[in-house]
Amino acid sequence: MTIATAVDGYLRHVAVERGLAANTVAAYRRDLGLYTAWLAGQPDSDAGDAVIAGAGAAAAAAADAPARPITNLRAITRHHVSAFVQYLGLRPESPLTAASIARILSTVRGFHRFLLGEGLVETDVAHDSKPPKLALRLPKAISIEQVAALLAATDGDDVQRLRDKALLELLYATGARVSEVVDLNVDDVRLEDFDSVRLTGKGDKQRIVPVGSFARAAVSDYLVRARPMLSARGRSTPALFLGLRGQRVSRQNAWLIIRAAAERAGLTVPVSPHTLRHSFATHLLAGGADVRVVQELLGHSSVATTQIYTLVTADTLRDMYTLSHPRAR
Repeated sequence: MTIATAVDGYLRHVAVERGLAANTVAAYRRDLGLYTAWLAGQPDSDAGDAVIAGAGAAAAAAADAPARPITNLRAITRHHVSAFVQYLGLRPESPLTAASIARILSTVRGFHRFLLGEGLVETDVAHDSKPPKLALRLPKAISIEQVAALLAATDGDDVQRLRDKALLELLYATGARVSEVVDLNVDDVRLEDFDSVRLTGKGDKQRIVPVGSFARAAVSDYLVRARPMLSARGRSTPALFLGLRGQRVSRQNAWLIIRAAAERAGLTVPVSPHTLRHSFATHLLAGGADVRVVQELLGHSSVATTQIYTLVTADTLRDMYTLSHPRAR
């Protein structure tokens, strides 16, 4: 079987059998496209151990070797995978960050696990590959006062402001990913008992998240006063949030809406849809919420992912202590 055929089979597997979101499958496709393009430039050598000691050595070997590029799965060795990782960090056109390399390597490892599981190869050549160490990056959250200013910047009675208010209030009230909110349909929101919303996250996993009074009021106003007018401008669609032409709001549209609101609010820090998700989690933990509860609300499969927010809260407490305690310095 060719590498290209195996990649197609893997992408069908993650899309159909594992039920991964279309955006995730698209990211896998890009990662594996980069990997297979790199493999196509490497020599097919029986002496795998001599192929690569590093990205530079791989390039030199490929230049000197006969024109026998890798075209089948069994020709890939663990040394190719290691050299590919080095290449990502050293490629002259645009070296990738450690986080990007780790993400791509995760895709490559998943691909090789699939090959072994399907019996297409005898060994998993990527099993022992290690990503570069990642620097600890704390989530970027904004303060409660900044969130309030951001939401206040969407005040207004025109259809666009009513929609923007509902969108931002719902994002902050639920801590949802932007894709989860823009994928909502009108039927997902029943105003007569709108105290929670069902969100569909990664891997089509669903969770129920409570909705506070501010978000309920904003969504109700939008549905009654704005959405019918937006819907009349385009084809019939079940989407909850509509653009000015009556189509479903995209993730990119949502990002632009938030950026515009941040500019009106005079915020000098970068604000994105994920900023509201980070702020949601940070503010809950700072208010005393249990980390396991926040894990469920965010839809994290592991509590370790959620615990990164406890570091943000601890940093805030440390700063307040340093500023306030007479003997802290």
